[in-house]
Amino acid sequence: MPEKLALSADQYAGSGSIVELPGYEDDYADMVEPAYILFEDGRGEFAFGCVTGAFAGGATRGSDRAAIVFDGIGDDEMDAVCGSGLAEVQADGSLRGKIRVHCGDEIRFIARRWLTSSTPC
Repeated sequence: MPEKLALSADQYAGSGSIVELPGYEDDYADMVEPAYILFEDGRGEFAFGCVTGAFAGGATRGSDRAAIVFDGIGDDEMDAVCGSGLAEVQADGSLRGKIRVHCGDEIRFIARRWLTSSTPC
């Protein structure tokens, strides 16, 4: 059983842009909208390609890094899907993870935090 961690919220809370989906065409991630993953208060959501979802989960330890594990539901090309996932925080601050669709694909992703600006538009 993975060891539970007391991670601070700022270690993984917030939004990130999914910048890569290894094994998929480069333009697939942003096909419908800009690809993203969001973690907040033990819940989150994601969107990439024709896939959207919402999930709940918590902090744990991956191989040797802080990680978030989650279970979720969503849509893949308008079909209801459910599954699970794991995202590990990398040394450079990015997230590397995978989303497993029950009886379906295992989709690997790399995400980076969105940079925020306090400058009004």
